[in-house]
Amino acid sequence: MTTHLFTKNTSYLLNVSEPGLLSCLYYGRRIREREDYASLREKYATPYGNMVAYARDNDAFGLDDVLLECSSYGRGDFREAAVEVVTENGANTADFTFVSHSVLAEKPPIACLPSSYDPADSAQTHVFELSDDALGLSLKLFYTAFYDCDVICRRMELTNRSGARVMIKRLMSMQLDLGRTDLTLLTFTGAWANERQLQEKPLSTGIYVNDSKLGVSGARANPFVMLKQNAATEHAGDVYAFNLVYSGNHAEIVEATHTGKTRVLTGVNPAAFSWALENGESFSTPEAVITFSHEGLNGASQHMHNFVNEHIVRGAWKNRERPIVINTWEGCYFDFNEQKLLSMAKQAAKLGMELFVLDDGWFGERRDDKRALGDWTVNRKKLPHGLDGLQKKLEGLGLSFGLWVEPEMVNEDSDLYRAHPDWAVRLPNREPALGRTQLVLDLTNEEVRRYLIDSMSKVFSSAEIAYVKWDCNRNFSDMYTPTLPPGRQCEFFHRYMLGLYEVLETLTARFPNILFEACASGGNRFDLGTLCYMPQIWTSDNTDPVCRLTIQEGTSYGYPPSVIGAHVSQSPHSPTLRATSIETRFNVAAFGAFGYELDPTELTPFDKNCVKKQIEFYKKHRRLFQFGTFYRMESAFKHNRPVWAVVSDDGREALAGFYQFSAEPAHAHDILRVNGLDPDALFEVKTRPQYISVKTFGSLINHISPVKLSGEGLPLMLIARRYMFSVNEEIYRVGGDALSYCGVPLMQQFSSTGYNEGIRVLGDGGSRLYHIKAVD
Repeated sequence: MTTHLFTKNTSYLLNVSEPGLLSCLYYGRRIREREDYASLREKYATPYGNMVAYARDNDAFGLDDVLLECSSYGRGDFREAAVEVVTENGANTADFTFVSHSVLAEKPPIACLPSSYDPADSAQTHVFELSDDALGLSLKLFYTAFYDCDVICRRMELTNRSGARVMIKRLMSMQLDLGRTDLTLLTFTGAWANERQLQEKPLSTGIYVNDSKLGVSGARANPFVMLKQNAATEHAGDVYAFNLVYSGNHAEIVEATHTGKTRVLTGVNPAAFSWALENGESFSTPEAVITFSHEGLNGASQHMHNFVNEHIVRGAWKNRERPIVINTWEGCYFDFNEQKLLSMAKQAAKLGMELFVLDDGWFGERRDDKRALGDWTVNRKKLPHGLDGLQKKLEGLGLSFGLWVEPEMVNEDSDLYRAHPDWAVRLPNREPALGRTQLVLDLTNEEVRRYLIDSMSKVFSSAEIAYVKWDCNRNFSDMYTPTLPPGRQCEFFHRYMLGLYEVLETLTARFPNILFEACASGGNRFDLGTLCYMPQIWTSDNTDPVCRLTIQEGTSYGYPPSVIGAHVSQSPHSPTLRATSIETRFNVAAFGAFGYELDPTELTPFDKNCVKKQIEFYKKHRRLFQFGTFYRMESAFKHNRPVWAVVSDDGREALAGFYQFSAEPAHAHDILRVNGLDPDALFEVKTRPQYISVKTFGSLINHISPVKLSGEGLPLMLIARRYMFSVNEEIYRVGGDALSYCGVPLMQQFSSTGYNEGIRVLGDGGSRLYHIKAVD
């Protein structure tokens, strides 16, 4: 029996062999439906060397070289397994064979776990039931095809009918075996303030592991990974992409074999995990997400972007334009009062910002990050009129109100910890380790979950709150919970996530109109599980636009601009001490859920004028920035001058960002190419009005100044605070086909030999935005 799952551009062929094994005949570019796919099956006529034969009546067939959909240990497949169970007698061999195949007309939800959804109820779900009769275990494999997005979602569900307890040591969400190894593994690794940096590893025989053991999905290794044909580029070639709808410990395991096969596994990390499955109980894995594109890395990313926007993000903010934020954190940190906040808000409103977000420091005795976390009552010394009083004053200025919280953690120096020290995660008879002077609250404990739901509900109801930034600032340590017996402590990590999802499910249902933004020391929990509840995520605490080029681009491989939190912040930037122009800060942050994170009262007149014009431009093009089709035309990981673009659905409008890490004298002409445009249309390509500080020129300004000025002198500094030195305007008319195929040579860059109306000035960290629109 062969089943052909297909989407608009992909085919997935599943075959049940004569021994009753479910295998993959093919996953890739769409092929026609046929009555018979027998020719695509692998042929086995003779055994090799030390192969273990699967059945006594066929010594030529062994599992170690078969493209299986689910594998376990002990029957001759010596690759990494998707399933590992230990039965009552201590054995860990399992053998799951085909029982039945059914088709559901809808996408069923997963109990206690977030998952994708289909608002049109048009996505069919194929269910393959396998069984190990000797163990009394049933295993269901679910496949849901989202036709328009070219995405297939997969998961497993194990049911115990053995009459005794079974210990699950490993149950991955998905196994995909491919009959090729000409592949390069792409992972997105990093650390705090340097998240999702692209790593490329050409496959050779062996095992590759991309995982998190942090208790969260983690900045060290995002659950999104890709496999590309070795020769594939951003624009062409075979690419497979994988993600996981989960926010906790995960593992992506890729194994390449001597016989030319590649196995991909993704799911809950087997490290520090086990689950006691009692008779009659079932265990469901998180959902895995896979896609294939023959149109390169951009093609696979665009599949994932469409899928996230249409089938992960939900509720009132699905496909809805995000407001322009002014966040207080980098503007004042903990040092504020109501008067200070209102002065910031008045200036923000004048500049056109829309949502005022009060970050950390508004509750309890919160003077720094060492105290009061968990005490969710307003600090009346800072806010004498409370949150409601502040919100009403902001509303009078035309600003909506948002708030920062960090509910999952607690300081030891807090009223909450003094009242309930047993609510913190800690080992018996051992002093717990601290992270950012915090402990983790035990969300496996129902009493703790009720407290969080009740306390957050009171906060969210205390004023007209439009936005909540939900933070999580530490990784897990000292894992232990008194809610579980000694033999089940390895369930802690997964049960914590189930507890968190229960809290988020309740609160987002209770407050459906709040725009929730997730944060975890920046981008330490950037995943699809989080996006099921919170439509956007703070990408990184590093807002230096030079760093953000790779951080946001790395994020873009798996996630769309609409969910990528990006702000213009103070300069110099705290993580790097690098000074950058206000214009480049905008040109990078604009490709996301956009805002500002600074004190607008401290901006120079020059910066205020720039910001006002930036906001006007962003509001005019907000839909395209957030929901246009995103292209990495030139990668920030491989080029000194990366280019990003977003293109409208009809291909008649685009925005392109041109960036430069470092200036180089006498380099070749820059060429702007943009894909996805209507090839038959004529386009006008025009620079966004942009300004340069005259400080950029230093003493060179004397070549045109009638008065001699010192490059470091006070007169030039005073002029730079106010004088709006406009960049030269560029306007080109070009066909959509030419703009895509050959590109437009741009104005020559400044190279010390003169400046005129035909010269672009970029320098280190410079940038331009181009608006591209079809003309009659």
